[in-house]
Amino acid sequence: MTSASSSPTAVDFFFDPGCPFTWRTSRWITEVADAGVATVTWRLMSLSVLNEGKDIPEQFRPLMVQSARTLRVLAAVEDNHARARLFTALGVHRHDNGEDWDDTLLATAIAEAGLPAALIDAADDAGLDATVKESHEESQAAVGQESGSPVLRLGGANGKAWFGPVVVPVPTGDEALRLFDAVTLLADVPSFSELKGSRNQF
Repeated sequence: MTSASSSPTAVDFFFDPGCPFTWRTSRWITEVADAGVATVTWRLMSLSVLNEGKDIPEQFRPLMVQSARTLRVLAAVEDNHARARLFTALGVHRHDNGEDWDDTLLATAIAEAGLPAALIDAADDAGLDATVKESHEESQAAVGQESGSPVLRLGGANGKAWFGPVVVPVPTGDEALRLFDAVTLLADVPSFSELKGSRNQF
């Protein structure tokens, strides 16, 4: 089993902050990182970019617009630890507390992450869309096909990547580390490409 005494595994975690499944996977990989067996770089991907040109049901469109605005703010935060703090604050308010996905939540999360209030202006900076899209395209290239959020990549730019894992509820303690062991083991099997089952309910 993985232990904190071994060298931490580098993990790129590509995420769209509006996705509730992504939030739960992020709590799992954070627990793994806190145990000292992984180092996580928080990277961006966009479900809005992924679904460009597709027929999106009307009820989901405002959520995707706000996720795109939030991604701009995250893109403006270049420090990895600060981006992690902001994502955590966003996720607690939205996915744990069920608060409205709006600019009030965004401003609150920015403050809780210890970042300047003026950062919210980045939500209206369309110039940041190119940064988000570049990171998103890297996530898709890493997986090798169109994939949703999150994308987990192990071992750096040339490492193995895939969608997920999808976890409900969030595994903790030994269970979290066992899952990470399984993921890293599968990454060492070149012939492995996909494993899928039915999703647990929230």
